[in-house]
Amino acid sequence: MKKLMTLVVGTVLLAACQGNTPKQTTASVEETAKPVVYFTRDISPEGLVKIYDKISKNIDGKVAIKFHTGEPHGPNILPVPMVKALWEHIPNSTLVETNVFYNSPRQTTQGHRETLKTNGWTFSKVDILDEDGTVMLPIKGGKHFKEMSMGGHIVNYDSLVVLTHFKGHAMGGYGGSMKNIAIGIADGKIGKKMIHQKGDAQWGYTGARFQENMAESAKATVDHFGDKIVFINVLRRMSVDCDCAGTSAAEPKARDIGILASTNIVAVDQASLDQVYALPEAELHDLQERIESREGLRQISYMKELGMGTGEYTLVDIDKK
Repeated sequence: MKKLMTLVVGTVLLAACQGNTPKQTTASVEETAKPVVYFTRDISPEGLVKIYDKISKNIDGKVAIKFHTGEPHGPNILPVPMVKALWEHIPNSTLVETNVFYNSPRQTTQGHRETLKTNGWTFSKVDILDEDGTVMLPIKGGKHFKEMSMGGHIVNYDSLVVLTHFKGHAMGGYGGSMKNIAIGIADGKIGKKMIHQKGDAQWGYTGARFQENMAESAKATVDHFGDKIVFINVLRRMSVDCDCAGTSAAEPKARDIGILASTNIVAVDQASLDQVYALPEAELHDLQERIESREGLRQISYMKELGMGTGEYTLVDIDKK
């Protein structure tokens, strides 16, 4: 029997993934003190743009869109037309990524740019944030780190849109908005090594400690952008494996659910987990095993300890007329 999530949101019945309508409080969005998480079942360019507009109030200036370029020919990456539509919709925006820590064409900027061509990310410039070096961002309240090494170009942007393919992950258990910026903004040679490597062991940090390392890294980016950062999780093609697995990723057993968006990182990742955990057992089993065997739920609890959010939220179904 599947476990119940430890955090239950009293204002919401999470039945949206079965095609039902989530219950909502009678309070308006403006009246509630809880972060709002918007939800749509429309996984399309139009659906993505529509839900972004619900959270875009403070996004201005030079805007970075953090996405995952994926390994060559990866079958689960976000569809190019969706990403292109969002990029076209956001004025003065640029797609951004960093190089990776593991053995991959994306370990170097040159190889990464070849992968961009292979995967269809050719409609705009993609800024490889660590192409020209790194920058240290402070981590307020961290117990493992006081600062984190990030791709140097990140400080060139005024706002950040975190566009995430929500799925499983070999080390994190799952990859949501937190993982996208924790690993994805950290540079490939220093920051990712700080998070992953313990002594001489490249992948030495695992379990709860790895989740905490990621949360502290993410906090550095969240604090840097303040109220000019928003989070979008796309719950489609949810393999137990990350897009970094490329063509070797396991075929998803879970159905596509929809898109969730919020201005709060804990709320959006908690809501995404709640949607996944509401799936039927046959669809949930592999994802749940992956998440809990890696102590993935520590991502949420430690972000709460760091003061990044409470995990409570109000779900607003934007498909309702």
